[in-house]
Amino acid sequence: MVETINKITRAQRQLVQEVGREPTAEEIEELKKRHIRSFVMRRGHISSAQERALQELFPKYCVAYEKTLLNAETLFHRTAPMVLEIGCGMGETTAAIAAAHPEIDFLGCEVFAAGVGALCRRIKDLSLSNIRIARHDAVEVVRDMIAPDSLAGIHVFFPDPWRKARHHKRRLIQPPFVHLLAQKLIPGGYIHCATDWEDYAEQMLAVLQGEPLLKNLNGTGYAPVQANPLCERPRTKFQARGEGLGYGIWDLVFTRI
Repeated sequence: MVETINKITRAQRQLVQEVGREPTAEEIEELKKRHIRSFVMRRGHISSAQERALQELFPKYCVAYEKTLLNAETLFHRTAPMVLEIGCGMGETTAAIAAAHPEIDFLGCEVFAAGVGALCRRIKDLSLSNIRIARHDAVEVVRDMIAPDSLAGIHVFFPDPWRKARHHKRRLIQPPFVHLLAQKLIPGGYIHCATDWEDYAEQMLAVLQGEPLLKNLNGTGYAPVQANPLCERPRTKFQARGEGLGYGIWDLVFTRI
């Protein structure tokens, strides 16, 4: 009981940081239902250029979180395959893939202001019309805003590995979330995960293999980058950093049955 109260108290403090005020009674009740988040909100550094881009471009390129299903045709003003990018970071990979594939629409999920601002700037500089950003917890976006059987693909590139064993519960790739993701894919749609942390790669493989709605494109093991059915994953800064430290890189590509 004490542990539960402590968890809610920590969550209340986080909500105060998010909304800038004390939570209402209804919001406190909602806190009790929240999942364990795969990120921790901190006051990270944001450059003046990122802050300016966030203020000027956020209304144009970003989607507000609502408990209402997203209409992709209305959002992008066309009918096209849509790929969900979970954790855009500073936006290099998302912008590069979108620029290389103008025929595909991309919805990026990123919670950190610096990353959202940086991606907004890239969208403007590259004149990209096929990216929108949801600055919100990806689990809630997927749960509440993405219709079943609607996504052509899902990218989860280099999520936080939460290396300490006691933090593994915070890892994004867990059976309940993977089952939710699988339900949002069209038949033949794919989920592409990548990590430079071997222990997390093993967990990803086990979780994805255990989802009955998914099939491993590479039999029973890991995949080459080129296995992505729609767009090859670019080399990311996380990959470069990992390779520089001597880490391996593991890609996994599964399709919806």
